[in-house]
Amino acid sequence: MLVSSSHLAVIAPPDFGGVMKLQIVQLTDTHCHLDLDRFDEDRTAVIERAEKAGLVRILIPALSVTSSLSIVKLAESHPVLFAAVGVHPTETSDFRPVTLDNLRKASSHSKVKAIGEIGLDYYWESASHQVQRQALKEQLDLAAELELPVVIHLREKEDADHGPCAEDAMRILEEWVAGLGSDKEALRQNPGVLHSFSGSLETAQRGIGLNFYIGVTGPVTFKNAKRKQEMIAQLPLEKLLIETDAPYLAPHPHRGRRNEPAFVYEIADKIAQLQSRNLEEVAAITTGNAARLFSWGEAV
Repeated sequence: MLVSSSHLAVIAPPDFGGVMKLQIVQLTDTHCHLDLDRFDEDRTAVIERAEKAGLVRILIPALSVTSSLSIVKLAESHPVLFAAVGVHPTETSDFRPVTLDNLRKASSHSKVKAIGEIGLDYYWESASHQVQRQALKEQLDLAAELELPVVIHLREKEDADHGPCAEDAMRILEEWVAGLGSDKEALRQNPGVLHSFSGSLETAQRGIGLNFYIGVTGPVTFKNAKRKQEMIAQLPLEKLLIETDAPYLAPHPHRGRRNEPAFVYEIADKIAQLQSRNLEEVAAITTGNAARLFSWGEAV
């Protein structure tokens, strides 16, 4: 059963004794590619389902300059939608100075709350590693200039837990954070998120040491995700964000379907199980984490 009022979802899942327990939660989806064409036929309905599921904020990250511009327009269309602008590492082969100029212009909109999705991707070979690293550094500099947090993509070759992608990215992020001046203290305290994190516990802790948040997506709910579950159980809830990465990575029991923001409930519920907390606490803390990072205010 699911009822909502003013973005508060009242969720009543049955327990094994048949007793109904009411839970009132507010949730956020801090990474959803709602602009992609897989949502073209029912985007409005997807947003409505998200609100009924208690979502108060959805961040839509860009993959290119073109999508940055379209995402800003999409974010204007609904109060719960916000935007991140940037160039994904697999799209950096033609990264130019004018690219930064265009991102700078796009970021001037009040709905833009981050620079992203940026980072390194050594899984695909669509852009050289050197080009990716340079594009990442330049977009990090833009984030510092604009005092916006960053949404970081990391993917190793063959989806390894650890490797040169993580090492290169963490070195670049460490240098960036260290180079933030005293006038950037707010950004130093909340520099960004390691999106849909699938790396090692050591890399996660290294990121948290830089004040980065760790993005948790649907695979944490998979039955064969023991290593990931063990890692999330060890990380502080105060440094976790919940993401769908929709339309990708649908959580159990929706695995194999198109993902959508309403499914963040499944991720929040799994985190609650792994950390021996209740759902209300996970929802409140992760929603607060997102508000702190993206400075998008309290939900109305």
